[in-house]
Amino acid sequence: MGGDHAPEMVIAGANIAHRRFPDVHFLLFGDEARISPLLDRNAVLKPLCQIRHTPDFVTNEDKPSVALRAGRRSSMRLAIDALEGGEAAAVVSAGNTGALMAMSKIVLRMVPGIDRPAIASYFPTMRGESVMLDLGANVECDADNLVQFAVMGEVFARTVLGVSQPSIGLLNVGSEEQKGHEEVRAAATLLRNTDLPVHFHGFVEGDDITAGTVDVVVTDGFSGNIALKTAEGTAKLYSEFLRGAFRSSLVARIGYLFARHALNKVRKRTDPRRYNGALFLGLNGIVVKSHGGTDALGFANAIGVAVDMAANDFNSKIRAELEHLQAAANKPQAATG
Repeated sequence: MGGDHAPEMVIAGANIAHRRFPDVHFLLFGDEARISPLLDRNAVLKPLCQIRHTPDFVTNEDKPSVALRAGRRSSMRLAIDALEGGEAAAVVSAGNTGALMAMSKIVLRMVPGIDRPAIASYFPTMRGESVMLDLGANVECDADNLVQFAVMGEVFARTVLGVSQPSIGLLNVGSEEQKGHEEVRAAATLLRNTDLPVHFHGFVEGDDITAGTVDVVVTDGFSGNIALKTAEGTAKLYSEFLRGAFRSSLVARIGYLFARHALNKVRKRTDPRRYNGALFLGLNGIVVKSHGGTDALGFANAIGVAVDMAANDFNSKIRAELEHLQAAANKPQAATG
């Protein structure tokens, strides 16, 4: 029931996702009176869906604390409970981000070895695609948090993006070793000295994000959210500039006729719906947050992220990497002198 255009958008998105994942079934939590008529019009999707009725849902205005106390019968909470109980392989929601994170942490708990969850998503670069985390869950992070984010991001890049040996960069105000605050410098030292088979590139700056300098960009939620929103705003700005330029004169309109195929390729490459679906990494379960204002295609892509993570047993891979990291940290140091 979450999102600006739910539940119509959710059902339409599930229908699109079904074409890519014909074996996936759906548990739909929400108001049966609103959901059933939508499924009745879709003979292909209906047999693959079960409706779990509840009239309660979390609004975008609800504070996470209120949602935790009063939302035990909400569609969001019941979906998370189904994941925790083993009825579902993943949860996908376009609802209130804070409430979804709070409920997921309480119900699912954290993967052993992870102190805090991180919001991760992938986006286009000049070299292909890369993943960035955290995108807003943690305003302040210490060095250990950043190293944990790097491990989870590296597994994400291998699992979702198909990169065999992802490179990792720490977002900083400069590439020099002495730049940045103490937590970032300490995290860099830990990543350089880890026994994990990861490729640590070093520090990266803001322009390295879109350049694709590394496959995994690691930062705290404060900087990550600002970087993400700045990138989204810049993309919208240039889109408006292009529209205005091609409408400015008759010659420009004629020029558009010749350029439209190339422009359509650019539009598809940078379409935010294609990259919809942020993952809450570090939870003991797969939870994907869709943008609340997306359409059916965007929601279908969020479902795709969830399916990919479940099919590749993402959390088991994170646990294995963390056990390796913990073993390396506990290994006795060789005597010197």
